[in-house]
Amino acid sequence: MTATPDRHSVSGFPTTPGDELVFENDRVRVWAMNLEAGGMFDFHEHQHDHLILWPNAGRAEAQEHGQDDWPISQHAERGFVFFKTVGRGGPLPPHRIRNLEDHPVTHYIIELIGEESPSEGRKSETNGRGTTTRPHTVAASGTDD
Repeated sequence: MTATPDRHSVSGFPTTPGDELVFENDRVRVWAMNLEAGGMFDFHEHQHDHLILWPNAGRAEAQEHGQDDWPISQHAERGFVFFKTVGRGGPLPPHRIRNLEDHPVTHYIIELIGEESPSEGRKSETNGRGTTTRPHTVAASGTDD
């Protein structure tokens, strides 16, 4: 599955958080975001709670719509996971991301589309395999590393 459906929100921003639709059923949608060295994925909105998985290390920065600078940074180690709730309050603010590496990087976005978000508000959790300037908590991994 490689075609990227044309999906846009009421605000006009794309709701496609990647450039390659890898898998979709009635419960989850999996996207790949493939970024060339120094490449950027333009503004988009997240409509669903989702998990972001970096299978390999990479560095990126992000910018929300209306910002002049790129204040959000992320340094992912191999296996970095970032879970974000959108909550019932509507989509996350539109944002874009760019690759800070001198080589291509790919990460995956797994959207939970099967039901409305059970979360009242927005929260973010990581597995601690990397850093991000976005507010978040580090979830227990369940392993004895």
